[in-house]
Amino acid sequence: MSNNRIYKIVFMSQGQVYEIYARNVGHGSLFGFVEVEKLVFGERSSVVVDPSEEKIKSEFDGVKRTYLPMHSIVRIDEVDKQGASKISKLEGGNVAQFPVPVYTPGESTNK
Repeated sequence: MSNNRIYKIVFMSQGQVYEIYARNVGHGSLFGFVEVEKLVFGERSSVVVDPSEEKIKSEFDGVKRTYLPMHSIVRIDEVDKQGASKISKLEGGNVAQFPVPVYTPGESTNK
């Protein structure tokens, strides 16, 4: 039942920390990017709506596959159960963003 694998991906983007769940994660074909596809969002049957989860769900609405820059990823975990996807504000603490950009093409020295 390897098809039931679920991954929790935590990454930073524009001063916010995203936590999403997906069925497939790989290195993809774009250098420096992690490919995340088959995003999974909780289907809630109750009347209570989590605005944070709704915001991230609408942001990724219609996205089949996304490519995340390697330097923005905090961690990727294979988990047993899906939790709630969320966006939270990046606050001080033990999470630090790597210097950007990680790779910068150099200027040609043959002028």
